[in-house]
Amino acid sequence: MPEPIEWIKQCVAADDVVERLFVLRRPSGAVPGVVWLPPSADALCPLVLLGHGGSGHKRSARIVDLAQWFVARSGFAAVAIDGPYHGDRIPDPLPPAEYQARIAREGIEVVLDRMVDDWLATMNALAGAGLADISNVGYLGMSMGARFGLPLTATMGAGLRCAVIGKFGLRQGPGVHEGLDAPQRVAADARRVTAPVLFHVQWHDEIFPRDGQLALFDLLGSPDKALADYPGGHAETRPAAVGRWREFVSRHLTRST
Repeated sequence: MPEPIEWIKQCVAADDVVERLFVLRRPSGAVPGVVWLPPSADALCPLVLLGHGGSGHKRSARIVDLAQWFVARSGFAAVAIDGPYHGDRIPDPLPPAEYQARIAREGIEVVLDRMVDDWLATMNALAGAGLADISNVGYLGMSMGARFGLPLTATMGAGLRCAVIGKFGLRQGPGVHEGLDAPQRVAADARRVTAPVLFHVQWHDEIFPRDGQLALFDLLGSPDKALADYPGGHAETRPAAVGRWREFVSRHLTRST
């Protein structure tokens, strides 16, 4: 049985996109999230899962922009949840050193597995509420969104239509807490991925070195994978890259008839 959603707030944004904030009450803790929906739909919508980056949250500017685009332009639903020790999971924002230390103390693999469960529970709850078609799902997340999206992509297997991930790799730079370094887990998850993948690489990434990103791409088990590389550091994202993410997801998800 899906866990019930507690609806917190609803508003109508640009292009008549409906935005609904919620909390999913789970034994492991509350999962705060937001779902974006078309104003009306004749059938259940494909669903895009949006994973935010480190120090971001479920309503970060890029997440909102992507969600509104998928809803308004493609007629999909989109959902984002706060990552561990981010957003409404904590009273006040934490600097990277602090949230990374908390994840490390808890154990990176424990947190990875719980985040996968949170995503699966969120999808089931939305399906139970009649808001989305969870047989028609894509994932999009960069950096921390890729860290937690990779094990989800692996777990969902053929149940996921596509994934766009990147700015993450088998190796991390000295600015990331050593307790988050889990190359064996990352490699094992990558080998289990079967959905089509678009993998984004920043060529001069100072957080996740290029060679580790390329090594991760090579390990991805998907028979349909593409590499999109761009110059610039970790925080740089060119509009053309975002356009390619959107096109990839839109092409792989299909509207129900």
